[in-house]
Amino acid sequence: MWKIVYHKEALVELKKLDKSQRVEVVKKIKQVAKNPLPRSEDGYGDLTGSKGGTKLSGFFKIKFQKSGLRVVYKVVRNNNEMQIIVVSAREDDEVYQIAWKRRQKG
Repeated sequence: MWKIVYHKEALVELKKLDKSQRVEVVKKIKQVAKNPLPRSEDGYGDLTGSKGGTKLSGFFKIKFQKSGLRVVYKVVRNNNEMQIIVVSAREDDEVYQIAWKRRQKG
């Protein structure tokens, strides 16, 4: 299992979800954390690529079809970390714009 690290703003977003959504998101994040690497490496990772004018290569997404939620995360291989960058119900492009801005900040 990889270490799950939340960006401070992603943690706030997670806490704002209603309880059932929060449980669903945390459960899925823990499942993906077993192997957050790309599918090409037998992981659960679904690459984001370039979305909405952003270049988020190396970032991954978890989509929740029913609720419309998105989780964007980054893998730091040398630390075995899965860094959760965004947890949001916003539209696709907006979620990726937020991830891009947070990436720029570090």
